[in-house]
Amino acid sequence: MLYRLRQRASDEGGFTLIELLVVILIIGILAAIAIPAFLNQKSKASDASAKELARTAETTAETYATDHSGEYKWGTEGLKELNAYEKTIPIVASTSEAYLEAATEVESGKGYKVTTVSTTGDKYSIEKTGTGEVKRTCTTVSGKTPEGGCVNDAW
Repeated sequence: MLYRLRQRASDEGGFTLIELLVVILIIGILAAIAIPAFLNQKSKASDASAKELARTAETTAETYATDHSGEYKWGTEGLKELNAYEKTIPIVASTSEAYLEAATEVESGKGYKVTTVSTTGDKYSIEKTGTGEVKRTCTTVSGKTPEGGCVNDAW
């Protein structure tokens, strides 16, 4: 009986070194494929966050105009005015989240332009002219392929 147990114990071996190396190689190949795809999705999410912030600033500017006889006269204090209306709008430059870089009045307060910056460095702007025309423009970091829908300087 003891002989049979010893025989079974010696027959049961672990994985060979070659088998372990093949498994590690396969895992490495899968990681090499998955990591760049993940990083691309992360930059798209960052740009989407900046666009969402621009839309929030647009809505806040419209709220401001409703309270000020339909005008966007905030002078050089556009960032502070929009932040006072909507506290969730970040106005301090950051590398960890999108922020509102500029909020300027256009055509003597008849329109406005808000500009946000994503963590990738891309800038997204929404401009409303005095005639009510809305323009969405974007600027990508030089040498970088467009992410998040910035094509021909529009989104």
